[in-house]
Amino acid sequence: MNVALELDHLAIAARYADAPDDWPVAPRYSAAERWYHRLAVAGDHEVWLLTWLPGQGTELHDHGGSAGAFQVVGGTLTEETVAGTRGTLQARELSAGTGRRFGTRHIHRITNRSGRPAASIHVYGPALSTMTQYRLGPDGLRVLTVERAGAQW
Repeated sequence: MNVALELDHLAIAARYADAPDDWPVAPRYSAAERWYHRLAVAGDHEVWLLTWLPGQGTELHDHGGSAGAFQVVGGTLTEETVAGTRGTLQARELSAGTGRRFGTRHIHRITNRSGRPAASIHVYGPALSTMTQYRLGPDGLRVLTVERAGAQW
């Protein structure tokens, strides 16, 4: 019997989160913008380290068809996802040691609403090639931009 094993992105994120001494770089924080660094790339996934000062966050975005997961390494992050036909935002707070998986059609934004810096590990499979940013308005989601790997990050 040939059983395909699905990659557990959250387990990979947790493994990296638990081994900061093995990261090729130390986390950095920038007041100008969120800092990020790709820690690893494999044939079926990639791993990123992101840092977030208070108030820093993303626009609503997808991951260009990649599935994945993220785990908070330090601090607290708030994830907002679009829910329902009217496009309301549902928030969930994630503290250090917690994470979540997401599928290929996941649209969310992440913000550091706390008063302390935060860091997180993100795993995407396959590696990110595009990310679409959205604005939520009265008529639902509207595309703002489409960013491409190698051009915008």
